[in-house]
Amino acid sequence: MMKDSVVFITGASSGIGRSCAYKFAEAGAKLILVARRYERLVEIANDLRTKFSTKLLIQKLDVRDQKTISEFVDGLSNEWREIEVLINNAGLSRGLDRIYEGNINDWEEMIDTNIKGLLYVSRAIIPIMVARKKGTIINVGSIAGHEVYPKGNVYCATKHAVDALTKGMRMDLIETPIRVCSIDPGLVETEFSLVRFHGDAERAKKTYQNLDPLTPDDVAEIILFVANRPPHVQIAEVIVLPTAQASTTLVHRRDK
Repeated sequence: MMKDSVVFITGASSGIGRSCAYKFAEAGAKLILVARRYERLVEIANDLRTKFSTKLLIQKLDVRDQKTISEFVDGLSNEWREIEVLINNAGLSRGLDRIYEGNINDWEEMIDTNIKGLLYVSRAIIPIMVARKKGTIINVGSIAGHEVYPKGNVYCATKHAVDALTKGMRMDLIETPIRVCSIDPGLVETEFSLVRFHGDAERAKKTYQNLDPLTPDDVAEIILFVANRPPHVQIAEVIVLPTAQASTTLVHRRDK
């Protein structure tokens, strides 16, 4: 069902976004990949063309930049404007602090990326879907959008916002054929913790020690499944956890 469909993926240079690029390319989709790290996008694009003969459009794009997003989407050719699937994947966490000790710049970056970035991209692309009367929006949230955990305050708030915005989108689009879905993972081994801890690799590594976390491919496979449902089927929400995780705070780690 994805053959020659245009799929727009934010945060496509690593993690879940990168895995989505490979899964959808294998399914025959045409890809618009955007991220801040353009060099990585070039590497991914070259590899996808070699492996799957994928048609791609790549763009260096920061989802926090509303003007650039609007100009990029408005400038798409007719072929690339027929966006079938939007995967709002770009997001990050910064810091793990008590709220009264939090870094204001970290707060701003999370709010601007996780909430405003999702809104800016959605505002640019959803009108195209409404005009075409066709499309699927998949927002990548988190279990942190359902449960707050200690020192996760602002990050959890942004993911609660993603949950609320997803539900709001679904309500606002109820009279259209457009589907709105959220995929909310638990522990996934990506660069997430490395970013959260500002490059502290040793601290980041401890997040995933002594358990088998989800992989980006695990989540991407679910996203592809959701996008591939028949038009009358809307999978509203998927919470996916590693088997060793029961909640944001309850994780079983094996003895060394």
